[in-house]
Amino acid sequence: MVEIQELEEVEREETVPGAHSHITGLGLDENLRAKKVADGLVGQEEAREAAGIVVEMVKQGKRAGHGLLLVGPPGTGKTAIAFGMARELGEDVPFVSISGSEIYGTNLSKTEFLQQALRRAIGVEFTEERQVIEGEVVSIEFERERHPLAPYMEIPAGAVIEIRTKDEAKRFKVPEEIAVQLLQLGVREGDVIQIDMESGRVIKLGRSKEALTEEDEEILGIRGVEVPSGPVQKRKEIKRVVTLHDLDMANVRAGRLLGFREEEITDEIREKVDETVQEMVDKGEARLVPGVLFIDEAHMLDIEAFAFLNRALEEEIAPILVMATNRAMAKVRGTDEEAPHGIPGDLLDRMLIASTRPFERDEIREIIGIRARVQDIRLTDDAHEYLTDLGEDRSLRYATQLLEPARVVAEKEGSDEVRREHVERVHRVFKDVTESVEYMEKLREELPLMKYLVG
Repeated sequence: MVEIQELEEVEREETVPGAHSHITGLGLDENLRAKKVADGLVGQEEAREAAGIVVEMVKQGKRAGHGLLLVGPPGTGKTAIAFGMARELGEDVPFVSISGSEIYGTNLSKTEFLQQALRRAIGVEFTEERQVIEGEVVSIEFERERHPLAPYMEIPAGAVIEIRTKDEAKRFKVPEEIAVQLLQLGVREGDVIQIDMESGRVIKLGRSKEALTEEDEEILGIRGVEVPSGPVQKRKEIKRVVTLHDLDMANVRAGRLLGFREEEITDEIREKVDETVQEMVDKGEARLVPGVLFIDEAHMLDIEAFAFLNRALEEEIAPILVMATNRAMAKVRGTDEEAPHGIPGDLLDRMLIASTRPFERDEIREIIGIRARVQDIRLTDDAHEYLTDLGEDRSLRYATQLLEPARVVAEKEGSDEVRREHVERVHRVFKDVTESVEYMEKLREELPLMKYLVG
């Protein structure tokens, strides 16, 4: 059981949520038409509708063995759309995001790396009675410590959190593994959460109806839920999702404990896991939950990886494969063949294709506003407008990256809100890609030595 201590006092500290923790779906209506702003997503209506249609086909069992390819320029929300697909399928549906270039930076073989990614994207849902902490978050404070390998970087070492039900309130000191989940989920005051005291798993059930704002509901798609009654700590029947890869690794660790010296996941282990899971499914003790595997920079995969993915999609149980690229015609790595998007024709034929487009000014403004709200950053109207200018002139990614540095500058100056001058200051010291390239090109022309050092 995870060590969770009950405490007496607690203070508040700001959280830094994950990049897509605010996304709760694809923002579609009952006819699968995209709303302009909904579920944490803005614009990209055609791509979101395409993703929603794929999700609906999967729910109806009509899209097995196929996938979706998102094509468009960088920073147009391709990862966010893929994440939204997983959330449309369910809160606990696995979402795995990798980059095509990652297969070249691992000690694993390319096929083993992809096999593990595929199995991390397939969940197994169990229903069991567990000891849980459940209620509305009243306050939360994160404890931080220096990273052991990077002494200038702080990491969460734990957290102190106060949770209440309609009948009582308690404070707890939770360990690092729970603190990290609280940060990644963007848990804040007013959220209703559940913590499994045995595994340490955190589930965000929604936002309490008392704390829910119209903006939370309409723009971010957050569900309003009742604050639970009864004790904060209780035994409760809950649904728990683990992935096939989790079960593979559990069997590897069990083999080591029994002296079998298992050092890697073998085909025998996977076959045994699959057989056991299938028996549990047949008995009604478990349910398979296929998720979403998102592969960015798909053009970076080589012919061996593409061949593996093509075969993997033939499996009876496979996740939704979503790939993304910003290339037009490109050489298929490992061959001399040039193909659309750098993807072999036999795999491309199995993909539905949707496109994303550059965001318009009003969409950029809305996205920056959402990111600021999620990161709990107060922007003045002038600062918000200036960041919108930067997002339109430079890139949306650059503009949103300036939010946290601008907050740091504002705090150092004793301001609880980010003003235009704070954004201007960080804009002066941090360059976007276009500026950095122009700077180096200028140096190459002006300094003879740079001709040998650059390009």
